[in-house]
Amino acid sequence: MINRLIIFRVMGSLILIEAALLLLSLGIGLIYQEYDIAAFLYTTVIAIILGSTLWYAGRKAENRMSRRDGYIVVACAWTVFSLIGMLPYIISGFIPNVADAFFETMSGFTATGATILDNIEEGGHGLLFWRSLTQWLGGLGIVFFTLAVLPIFGLGEVKLFAAESIGPTHEKLHPRISSTARRIWIVYLGLTLTCTGCLMLGGLDWYDAICHSMTCTATGGFSTYQDSIAHFQSPYVEYVITFFMFAGSINFTLTYHCFFQGHFNRFWKDMELRWFTWIVIGATIICTFCLWSRMYHVELSLEESFRQACFQVVSIVSTTGFATADYNMWPHVTWSVLACLMFMGGCAGSTVGGFKAIRIVMLMKIAYNEFRHILHPNAVIPIRINEKVVDSGMRTTLCAFLFVYILTAVVATMLFSFMGLAFSEAIGVSLSSLSNVGPSFGRFGPAFSWAILPDVGKYLASFLMLIGRLEIFAVLLLFTPQFWKNR
Repeated sequence: MINRLIIFRVMGSLILIEAALLLLSLGIGLIYQEYDIAAFLYTTVIAIILGSTLWYAGRKAENRMSRRDGYIVVACAWTVFSLIGMLPYIISGFIPNVADAFFETMSGFTATGATILDNIEEGGHGLLFWRSLTQWLGGLGIVFFTLAVLPIFGLGEVKLFAAESIGPTHEKLHPRISSTARRIWIVYLGLTLTCTGCLMLGGLDWYDAICHSMTCTATGGFSTYQDSIAHFQSPYVEYVITFFMFAGSINFTLTYHCFFQGHFNRFWKDMELRWFTWIVIGATIICTFCLWSRMYHVELSLEESFRQACFQVVSIVSTTGFATADYNMWPHVTWSVLACLMFMGGCAGSTVGGFKAIRIVMLMKIAYNEFRHILHPNAVIPIRINEKVVDSGMRTTLCAFLFVYILTAVVATMLFSFMGLAFSEAIGVSLSSLSNVGPSFGRFGPAFSWAILPDVGKYLASFLMLIGRLEIFAVLLLFTPQFWKNR
């Protein structure tokens, strides 16, 4: 049976956390004395009233939470956060259309980075800070953030952690989930502050450095400028952003072991990171060659070719979506490379979207084992990842996830095609939304916004962003009749 009171109490606590973050953006608005102050003030009051009402309604709840309760809380939290988070855009008049505002906010919280804005620089400093903050908060997870700063959920922590975690494996750094969350958030915060410092050394002011470091380490891709990172015209800034996008694609648990416990050898022993690194290197070499060998209509030096290729490869595979060039103008062979990277994404346990490199490695090993089984039918050949045997249950889950992932992308592609998108654009928008990448191809590439998408398409893309961020099953499960049966 669903425990409604615990759901009310947890949701109330989460909304009050969002109210506090809205106050932070209000503070930025007060510093610059711009038109968005009233919008944040009204939204904060609404969030406080709603959060307090839900918390009061669930104040007498038993301190227990089932797995079903956990999935409901996580799905509701991301949806409600987006509904409240879009209010500053609407109230201020910066994004008056509800579909546009919801799309922009969902793209923020899911760290997707797709935007409907063609006038980013016209936004107030508070609004653009809030836009970046939504990505930073959503990078590791809304509920995961709350577990780190406000461990009030007791026995429900495990259920919430399982419902929101990214990837097929969930390694804990401490027996208590809240302690694990704090350790990972320390790594996340450390990367953000380091990135901020490096960007300020490159000439960015504190505001731009903070906003871009938040969206960089969150692998989200929102910028305070319409032309993204290309605005700065700085090779130094591009290399810094490239490094931290890659760092944000690595399993944060692995980063914690290396930098806080001194186990640096784990970097080289981790199979997923090795495969991911070699794939990035290979894709960068291919794109660099294509840009440098006159297959591109613009003549570039070797360093410029490498810098553009490396930046866009890491931006796409990390599902960040920053841009320094319009890859729609690149040779067509690079499109295939970038599309494959868009599907794969980075490492599990990081802030990236996509299918995840660890799943690709597991599928390759499963396929290789099938060839060996053909030759040796009676042999027992285990599949190992980092010296651990992958059991049959995990292999079944992997195959089911792959099937649902592809089926969802195919159905979404058909729906976008019905809305008038070209077939290549429909595929790109579906894959970009589901993998939380941001820029796509054609009219939805890095040089364009998604404003031309019809309202129904924006809601569909928002839904794809949500299920992609929560690993599909956590959301689609709520649409099955069995989930709601009282047994």
